Amino acid sequence: MRTKSLSRLNSTDIKIDNLYYLHYKYYHADLFSAFEKYAYGSLLDIGCGNKPYQDKLADKIVNYIGVDIIQSSENKVDYLCPANEIPLANNLFDTIISTQTIEHVEDHQGLVNEAYRLLKPDGVFILSGPLYWPLHEEPYDFFRFTKHGFRYILEKAGFEILEIKSNGGKWSVAGQALLHAIFPQIYSISGLKGKLIRATLKIIGGIKSLNKFFVFLDNNGTIDYSNTMNYVIVAKKAK
Repeated sequence: MRTKSLSRLNSTDIKIDNLYYLHYKYYHADLFSAFEKYAYGSLLDIGCGNKPYQDKLADKIVNYIGVDIIQSSENKVDYLCPANEIPLANNLFDTIISTQTIEHVEDHQGLVNEAYRLLKPDGVFILSGPLYWPLHEEPYDFFRFTKHGFRYILEKAGFEILEIKSNGGKWSVAGQALLHAIFPQIYSISGLKGKLIRATLKIIGGIKSLNKFFVFLDNNGTIDYSNTMNYVIVAKKAK
């Protein structure tokens, strides 16, 4: 059982010199599009952390409730509970979101089933999760999902899939993997080797230039979504 408050995303403003820019550029574009198109009414955030998307959703919803397994670093969680055992009544919410949480839940089908139970008929579930990402929040990092895996667990719960968006293509994956491989380890390489590597990266513009380069590759030509970093899925509870 986790016993320490979690340090979570608390801003949606990700600059191009950020190590995780490639991930957030495509993920946030698709997530915010889903918010704009589908979010409404009363909202539940499963795995809410610091509620980084509350302001983004403010003009779309009437109330925002957040649940998580442990209190976040900014004390934003309203109910502390497992994602598959939420102590709230059936058919309560118009919209449920769960962003970058499902990979940390041992019973991922239970999370999806709870979302179905808690939604009103015709309510919308906006779900996101990674296909590529290094291990994080260990040892509570259990799964990675393909789009087919997401479809399976959602339809098993009774949801109708409205859309599945791949967040970035193969070049974004390659670029993000490269950045994960060389930063921050590059600053711990000692001697002449470390100095040469750091000097070379400085000459080419560092993280900012690498991000620009891989965005250029992904945006020029047909994007290959067979290798993607992440998915945003929108599903509806049947009447």
